[in-house]
Amino acid sequence: MTGFCKTTAIVAAAVLLLAGCSTTSGGGGGGDPAGEKLTAAGTYPIESLDPHGAQGASTGTQLAAQAIFSRLVRPGADGKVVGDLAETWEPGATAAEWTFHLRNGVTFSDGKPLAAADVVASFERMMTLDGPNAANFPDYKMTAPADTEVKLTAPAPDASIPRKLGLFYVLPRTVTAQDTAFFERPVGSGPFAVDRFAPGEVLALSANAKHWGGPPQLGHLDIRTIPDLSARLTALRTGELDVLWGIPDDQLPTLNGSDGLTVKTVPSTAVFTMWFNSSTPGLKKPEVRRALWQGVGFDTIIKQLYPQTGALADGLVAPAVLGYAKQSPVAHDPAAAKAALEAAGFDFGKKLRLQFSDAEFRPFVQAVASDLAEIGVKVDVLEKEKAVFTEDLLALNWDVNFQQLATPTYDAASNLGRLYTCAAGRTGYCDKDLDKLLAEAGASTDEAERADLYGQAGKIIWDDAVGMYPMTVQLAYSWRARVTGFTPDPSGLPDFSRVRLAGA
Repeated sequence: MTGFCKTTAIVAAAVLLLAGCSTTSGGGGGGDPAGEKLTAAGTYPIESLDPHGAQGASTGTQLAAQAIFSRLVRPGADGKVVGDLAETWEPGATAAEWTFHLRNGVTFSDGKPLAAADVVASFERMMTLDGPNAANFPDYKMTAPADTEVKLTAPAPDASIPRKLGLFYVLPRTVTAQDTAFFERPVGSGPFAVDRFAPGEVLALSANAKHWGGPPQLGHLDIRTIPDLSARLTALRTGELDVLWGIPDDQLPTLNGSDGLTVKTVPSTAVFTMWFNSSTPGLKKPEVRRALWQGVGFDTIIKQLYPQTGALADGLVAPAVLGYAKQSPVAHDPAAAKAALEAAGFDFGKKLRLQFSDAEFRPFVQAVASDLAEIGVKVDVLEKEKAVFTEDLLALNWDVNFQQLATPTYDAASNLGRLYTCAAGRTGYCDKDLDKLLAEAGASTDEAERADLYGQAGKIIWDDAVGMYPMTVQLAYSWRARVTGFTPDPSGLPDFSRVRLAGA
């Protein structure tokens, strides 16, 4: 989900270039007449603006997409589904068919009208590209009975469709699956329009005066990537940045003592997740996978590295997510872990390939490898550039895979239901009973029943140690006093459409 650009110098150069860029050429125009600009930086870079492609599920692409494009529906601040392009929606008799009624008069930032045909074409494009978000809709079909109405039909009842559509963005119908030039200066119907995009460096936006909900309060918004942590913190203190998030624990005390800064930590929807590749011969047995989990002192690692923003996980998804169910903790016991591995015939001479992306996770992953080494398990820690990481992830070219997995839909269907089925093939693990539970959970329109079914599915995944689930994540945000109306987002996807600058 993550990655970093190469040097702070590149970012600085990009910012200087922006001084000479037009702030209305992205098709939006309007905005703050004083030209006030908010500059923000998160943890993850924006490498792509294509929400349907291979990077569509990455935090950076999602952050950009919600600013530039619209969705049928989206999660509100409390995680409940609210309308975006759709004013109303309802299921059919069995929830296998959902109808969405579009707002009248919505246009793209270039003034062209947005109609149901654009929604259908965008859905078809997403499915053609078969990116990570397409896996939420296997064999689903979307049609447009009218210019202001679309229907999504599933092969079986799916009560989670509205929540899963929170990851689906609408583009103009003319954008083909292979159209990459469009995303250099994309046209959307979101609150902001693109002025300039330098992948992994900066996304410069201006207010979309044609947005159906009214233009944002901000005239201009820059989202920067600053790979060096100390440079990010310095930029916040000096006022070069207005908003910063993804702040490490050891920096929070200093920021809390700084005048003119608000610091807030919020529970997120993210869980540190370390899948085992069950198709690797040495990891086929659940007793081996569970013993490896038992061999790592996650509680100690979390207290050392994340005393304020981490807590030992007791479930596959975060407590705020529909489908969270508390599981029995796996206690750290190195002696028992080693004995269990020996009893299972584990090959201590073969190294496990532990892959991850993003330097911020390096201390955590290295600590895990160190604990495994204490019980005689050899580990190759492989830090990969994001594109390589994603390619290898899907190809199962790893033995242990580390990711920080968020659930921005607030529904386990887009995490458990999407990633753990036999058909998904994400971990080399397959259990037909699990598939049945996940299918039943996805079909039920009763949220209490769905939560119970996901709890049962979660117990299978947890007990079989399909992965290790060490930590639930809190996100730390800080912003300057001149920023008003800002709400920290649990998924690291803050909404800037109603933020304003004092005195602007």
